[in-house]
Amino acid sequence: MSTDAPRVVPLLHGGAAAARSALERTIAAGGVVVFPSDGVYGLACDPLDAGAIARIHRIKGRDDGKPAAVMYFSPLAMRELVAELGPRAAAVVSALLPGPVTLVVKNAGHRYPLACREDVERLGVRLLAGPLAGAICPIFQTSANLSGKPAPGRFADVPDSILAAVDLAIDGGELSGLPSTVVDVAEIDDGGGWEILREGAISEGDLASALAKVGLD
Repeated sequence: MSTDAPRVVPLLHGGAAAARSALERTIAAGGVVVFPSDGVYGLACDPLDAGAIARIHRIKGRDDGKPAAVMYFSPLAMRELVAELGPRAAAVVSALLPGPVTLVVKNAGHRYPLACREDVERLGVRLLAGPLAGAICPIFQTSANLSGKPAPGRFADVPDSILAAVDLAIDGGELSGLPSTVVDVAEIDDGGGWEILREGAISEGDLASALAKVGLD
């Protein structure tokens, strides 16, 4: 898609429906989007489109080789993935999502290998609530920052070079500025537990409390 004049869609003042529609259309057409997650701004594209993913890495300035998460905007959209999980992992999904958490789960179906990178047995997944909830397209997502720089929590702080290089930018104003907490539950149905891989918006204590409510510790 052309990046000469990226469209900016505001979420404020009733713009959620237009933003969801624009997001779906742009992702389906192979485009790249700046969008507000629950804590920081992200870059998004079709998780099955290798060209769009490579373009995101060029926009950021470097491909660090790390896996990325796949984000959903509707529980129904991730039902097939959840159906492949063991009962304990599925209980974790139910307890923590939607929310500012990235769950690394066992990827029995080898879904979204471009996001998994070298280890297709593990996949990071997110489920977003808020104004964009209900969009039907899963997305490959990473933070909307230049390599080595902090992820922006305000639309005004998204680098101009990134905004100039995308097809659509969704302005959600100021967010919390906190990234998601990344929790590894890939082995939780095979005798393992859960482990925080990156601290973020939810503390270890709050995670433990939420998981204890569904019989997990």
